[in-house]
Amino acid sequence: MNKEIEKLLFNPIRLKTISFLMTVETCNFKALLNITESTKGNLSIQLKKLNEAGLINIEKYFQKSYPTTDYSITKKGKNSFEEFYKQLISYK
Repeated sequence: MNKEIEKLLFNPIRLKTISFLMTVETCNFKALLNITESTKGNLSIQLKKLNEAGLINIEKYFQKSYPTTDYSITKKGKNSFEEFYKQLISYK
């Protein structure tokens, strides 16, 4: 596994985010805030890092004149998480 990706996923907030995104098609910021139990600022920073690494997609648009942001996991994100998980369970 890529060491940079491995380092990214060892962060609890990023790991919770990726784990949750593996179970849903898309979600919004508020859902991730509840799942990660993080602050808004910290979660924003962690999401940006995941996006820059190509592990998640961030889609911004307007819904009824209100800005909305949806998050989803990429194929690279799924593959990276699955590989990371396999490595974790192999440490017995």
